[in-house]
Amino acid sequence: MPTLLLNLRQTPDDEADEVRELLQVNAIDFFETPASRFGISAGAIWLADETRADEALNLLARYQAQRRETARAAYAQARAEGRAMGFWRQLRREPVRVVAALIVIAVLIALTALPYFLLRD
Repeated sequence: MPTLLLNLRQTPDDEADEVRELLQVNAIDFFETPASRFGISAGAIWLADETRADEALNLLARYQAQRRETARAAYAQARAEGRAMGFWRQLRREPVRVVAALIVIAVLIALTALPYFLLRD
């Protein structure tokens, strides 16, 4: 019976490609189900041979731990170089854009709440 290895919902393309490559390098048979047309199913990577499921899950766990550490190191480096922007830093660098976004948010909230206040009589 096939075993689900990785649901592709919200999985970046590069991660899915790397998982496929990892399985191919380790000669683990797998197949994919495609995403549905209307987004109900996102697709998945399945193991064809359930006897190698533990091995594949261990490989995936090690890969994801390595990917997490790489992402954290990249974020720490970007933060040290001043490229990781928080709200206040972005406000200082792009005040017009931030204020425009806040105005749009306020208008949308007002338009959403307007019927409630008009029908409240």
